Amino acid sequence: MVINTNLSAQNAATLLMQSSANLSQSLQRLSSGSKITSPADDSAGLAVSMKLSAQMARINGASNNVNDAVSFSQTQDGYVQQVNSALSRMSELSVLAQDVTKTTSDRALYQQEYGALSSYVNNVSTQSFNGVSLFDGTTLNVTTDSEGNTFGMVGINLSGASYAAATSDNITSISGAQQALTDVKGAISQLASDRANIGSNEESLSYYSNQLTALNNNLSAANSQITDVDVAQESTNYAKENILVQTGTAMLAQANQLPQSVLKLLS
Repeated sequence: MVINTNLSAQNAATLLMQSSANLSQSLQRLSSGSKITSPADDSAGLAVSMKLSAQMARINGASNNVNDAVSFSQTQDGYVQQVNSALSRMSELSVLAQDVTKTTSDRALYQQEYGALSSYVNNVSTQSFNGVSLFDGTTLNVTTDSEGNTFGMVGINLSGASYAAATSDNITSISGAQQALTDVKGAISQLASDRANIGSNEESLSYYSNQLTALNNNLSAANSQITDVDVAQESTNYAKENILVQTGTAMLAQANQLPQSVLKLLS
């Protein structure tokens, strides 16, 4: 029996230190909800999780871009619907102005309304969305994924030749009204094509939005498998380590008492 070197106490202290470290780790995991509280816990898993988190952040950015583009297209469609109503009325006026029973004064009144509607169509062509022109015909490339790939959103040009011809006509004469009818019909045909492009843009953007949402959910689930703590399992580990710390503390106290038995040999 020795006094200077208490191997039992040293072993008990080492085991107690390990149990205390494990208990502290369980506490951190349960309180944070993450099973990776430091790089040492799972260095490879942490690296993968960091890349997944960065990709999800980029996907959220792309999703915002797509949603803004959808709002842009919806704003375009709202204006186009009103332009369609204006052109329809302009075509009606051009037919009314061809009535042989109407006087020049009557046609002048028709022209007054026709001109006001033409001004409205021209005004719509200058509208913008957050400073970006809605109807200058520019194709806008919308970012659709985390890698920066884009979708070309076809532009609409309300200042094109078809619209310009219709809005510049004068229906104060029968011949002028006949020409106006031809031009307005051409503008309506062009508007129908343009609105179909807007609808196609919205449909494509909707698919991209759904795709980004699904991808983000899948990546989030994969990241959860790597980083999120299993509370049930970790609670069991916590209970075990807590018991080991308590018993280890008690045994260390007992081990420290063993050298005192030497006194009985000396008495």
